[in-house]
Amino acid sequence: MGPLTNIYVFAFTLWNNIHLSVENEFIANYSSSLLTNVPENIPVHTHVLDLSHNRISGLNISEFISLSDLQVLNLSYNLITELNFSVFVFNEDLEYLDLSHNNILKIYCQTLVYLKHLDLSFNKFTALPICQEFGNIVCLEYLGLSATMIQRSDFRYITHLQLHTVFLTLEDFSLYEPQSLTALNTRSLHIVFAANRNFSFPLLYDGMSASENLKIVNLRYTLSYKDFPSPSLALLKKIKTTALMLDTVDLQCSIILQIFLLIWYSPVEHLTVRNLTFRGPLGELNEYDFLPLLSSAEQLFSLGGSMKTLTLEHVRNKLYYFNQETLYRQFSEMNIASLTIYDAYMPHMLCPNRTSSFQYLNFSRNALTDELFQNCGTLTDLKLLILQRNKFESLPKVSFMTSRMKSLKYLDMSSNLLRHEGAHVQCQWAESLTELDLSSNQLTDAVFECLPVNIEKLNLQINQINSVPKGMAELKALKELNLASNHLADLPGCGGFTSLEFLNVEVNLILTPSADFFQSCPRVRELQAGQNPFKCSCELRDFIRGERQSGGRLFGWPAAYVCEYPEDLRGTQLKDFHLSELACNTVLLLVTALLLTLVLVAVVAFLCIYLDVPWYVRMTWQWTQTKRRAWHNHPEEQETVLQFHAFISYSERDALWVKDELIPNLEKGEGCVQLCQHERNFIPGKSIVENIINCIEKSYKSIFVLSPNFVQSEWCHYELYFAHHKLFSENSNSLILILLEPIPPCIIPARYHKLKALMAKRTYLEWPKERSKRALFWANLRAAININLPISSETDEEQSDVTSTSSISQYANN
Repeated sequence: MGPLTNIYVFAFTLWNNIHLSVENEFIANYSSSLLTNVPENIPVHTHVLDLSHNRISGLNISEFISLSDLQVLNLSYNLITELNFSVFVFNEDLEYLDLSHNNILKIYCQTLVYLKHLDLSFNKFTALPICQEFGNIVCLEYLGLSATMIQRSDFRYITHLQLHTVFLTLEDFSLYEPQSLTALNTRSLHIVFAANRNFSFPLLYDGMSASENLKIVNLRYTLSYKDFPSPSLALLKKIKTTALMLDTVDLQCSIILQIFLLIWYSPVEHLTVRNLTFRGPLGELNEYDFLPLLSSAEQLFSLGGSMKTLTLEHVRNKLYYFNQETLYRQFSEMNIASLTIYDAYMPHMLCPNRTSSFQYLNFSRNALTDELFQNCGTLTDLKLLILQRNKFESLPKVSFMTSRMKSLKYLDMSSNLLRHEGAHVQCQWAESLTELDLSSNQLTDAVFECLPVNIEKLNLQINQINSVPKGMAELKALKELNLASNHLADLPGCGGFTSLEFLNVEVNLILTPSADFFQSCPRVRELQAGQNPFKCSCELRDFIRGERQSGGRLFGWPAAYVCEYPEDLRGTQLKDFHLSELACNTVLLLVTALLLTLVLVAVVAFLCIYLDVPWYVRMTWQWTQTKRRAWHNHPEEQETVLQFHAFISYSERDALWVKDELIPNLEKGEGCVQLCQHERNFIPGKSIVENIINCIEKSYKSIFVLSPNFVQSEWCHYELYFAHHKLFSENSNSLILILLEPIPPCIIPARYHKLKALMAKRTYLEWPKERSKRALFWANLRAAININLPISSETDEEQSDVTSTSSISQYANN
């Protein structure tokens, strides 16, 4: 763990222990502010002060005297040349102090009792800056130092401290006195050596004797192999490192082999080598001298030792004209549980000659092909095999590779070139295999014909799968299936996955997922189906309803579930998309439309019957037909000549009053009125309706004698209808209503709504029972029909004398 990482870890731990109401109330960040001095306006209650990456060259006690609550101070990456610890004498709560990456040459010590983290690495010290006062910092856990020389006496003041981590930066390093580091009492030791200088191997040996966890950066050695110092047996017995990391190693292969032999004899259980570069042998040691060394190493590696884990990352081979198979044999015969060779351009690996102790193999980011471990029966203890980012192409060959690995549980074949075209090619997997990663390959639907029958976790994301075939082999043990980033158009069913609990189908082409998924997959506890181009339509409504009933089994809801189609709903979350039941249920829509139609028809039929609409339609039709015949028979007579003052409409039951009272009083005397009466003026040969229409049109006025008998007469209704029609068509005032007898509203039929309207809106003459009032009645009636008729060229009297007996008889009876 580097110094920059430490400050974040420490600060995070600190803030977990300090419960603040306001997040940034006690943090002052002045990092990268081009400061040349410590600011004066720092809040007095600051707990964390960051002054890193500035241009501060000196520190004064007055700048920190008011910050009594200061706990974390970061002054890294500045220009400080001298450091006097008395500057912080009043900061009694200070626990974390980082002064790395400055130009400090000299320090003046002062005991800071509560300091836990002190970093003085990457400075310009010649000797290690360890003062006598450091021995009094009993809480110190992390100590970062830098120097160009290390001597045994440098650590004498802190040998009694129980340190967790010591970090040494040895840039421009010139001298190391052997066994100096053995005086340290630390759990972890991290050494960064100069990148452009030959490494001092006694540092490695002493570091392994000083700490349990050792990390060394920059191991470079350009001298001859014979100049390489070997450790003494006494020193080897003192080694206590169990975890060793070597970073940025550039050595001759013979030296690397020597170091491996040293480590193999040591208590080291976990060895990690990063950025390793093999170089060819120099000097007197040629390739033929190196082969026996390899042979002895092979014999040693095959024997049991403390080593459990070997990790090689980012390996580069500059050893030319060398048989790599010999090197592969060294690795394959190692008697260890875990081997990782990552990013080494390795094209092949040999099968162990005897039953191997490997339980974990990681050969990721290499150049391995389908020929790996074919017909290999010695990896019977292997449980985890990781082969991602290689050049495997055939899925059946991969299955055969595992067929004899009786303990294999996990196989990672992601990011290869795997294909499987089907064609009835059989696959034979290890029966113990329960977890398989085939992501980022070129697999299609046919992959489901070549899968381990006992698989429990299957990753097929980022492939070219369009659907899950229904006729595939059943995977009854499958619990987790990842099909994200494929070409699925719908959710796969669970017909072959009876134990499925987790399904991921994110980033596919699913427009309308099946609504019955949760019903068909009752054991699924979590479905990840977000980030699909959902089409918000009726089909999707059932899926949304299913989500509400699923009890939160839809992962990422609602943020990851957004409408893509149609355009006007793009970006709308599915939870905000609503359609009515009527809009989506075709049967319900048809039934509703049918019911509404039936109701409408029933209402119209009722209104037609109640208002006698068929009668009005029939009358309108007869009126139209009469007018049409008149047009065709006498097209030249467009203007109808008025021949009568008034047409009389009355019930035959009221005929006595009409003949005895009305006609005599209007047609006789001064200003006689010429009346049109059906008995006198209907023309034989024409229909009654046509006669009615003609009489009304030839009359200036229409007199209606109203009585209970009138509303019971069908023909009176006709006459009233046609007269009313004339009233509106000619916009005339031609109706005269005479109320002969009172008419109770209850006896007026529904079809006489025009009569009701007329009686409500128009003034009518009421026949008086008293004789004294009748003179005024006749005067008002004559005044209402007073008009000068034009002289007709025809002799109406002749027509009036001729009467159609049958028509009048029919008319009178009604």
